[in-house]
Amino acid sequence: MNNDENAHSRQPGQPAQPAQPDAGVSGVPDEPVRPSAAEEVSGRQRLLAGLWPPRLSRAQLIVAVLLFGLGLGLAIQVRSTSDDSALRGARQEDLVRILDEVDDRTQRLADEKQRLDDQRTELENSSDQAEEARKQTLEKERQLGILAGTVAAQGPGITLTISDPSGAVAADKLLDTVQELRAAGAEAIEVNGVRVVANTYFAGDGGDIQVDGKKIDAPYEFKVIGKPQDLEPALNIPGGVVQTLEKEQATAVVERSDDIVVDALRPAKRPDYARSSSS
Repeated sequence: MNNDENAHSRQPGQPAQPAQPDAGVSGVPDEPVRPSAAEEVSGRQRLLAGLWPPRLSRAQLIVAVLLFGLGLGLAIQVRSTSDDSALRGARQEDLVRILDEVDDRTQRLADEKQRLDDQRTELENSSDQAEEARKQTLEKERQLGILAGTVAAQGPGITLTISDPSGAVAADKLLDTVQELRAAGAEAIEVNGVRVVANTYFAGDGGDIQVDGKKIDAPYEFKVIGKPQDLEPALNIPGGVVQTLEKEQATAVVERSDDIVVDALRPAKRPDYARSSSS
């Protein structure tokens, strides 16, 4: 029966049947067409091209830079706070002693300032300013002579004896000792008969040490004039001279004394070019 016959046989008012899709020759519907491999690769490439390189706005770029800087700062802070401190493992007694030493240095500076202020007041109020100025000049000359090593010195202080049986103490360790003593308020220092002054130098390796060109042998004896209560703790602080020398298999013995004599002298040298600006 064909379509015309179906149309004539349909009852009035009955809806028309929907048309069936063409089934082809075998009566099976056609399968959907799949994209080729070339088309799939092309689509993947388009996806990657859309994701990279990233397209950032100016505001997003600024925020990224700020976040990077913040992270870097936090990392540096964490690392700095996690570093081992030389005083972290110190005992409470050692920390108190270090604090006392700092307070003593501050007090010495305050005393020196007060002394200079008193000298200025004496000069301003003295009836005989010329005589007072002469006295202060002589006192200043004596002090400078002690610092320059041209005159002998005597007073309270300590004797430091460093034994070096293995010959491991180099010149830099002795120089560190001098610097530590100066920082603690040493006013005159003598090492194995050599006066230590501002331009003194140490040279050589362990067992062959020279001070200002003069060879000295162990044990190294430091005669130091200053306040014993400041000098001895400065050498015994954690990580200080005594502990450093012990790591070199050396020993350091400190003895306090009320009367230390530093009588090794340096020749007074006349400067070749420098002249007093007041002359």
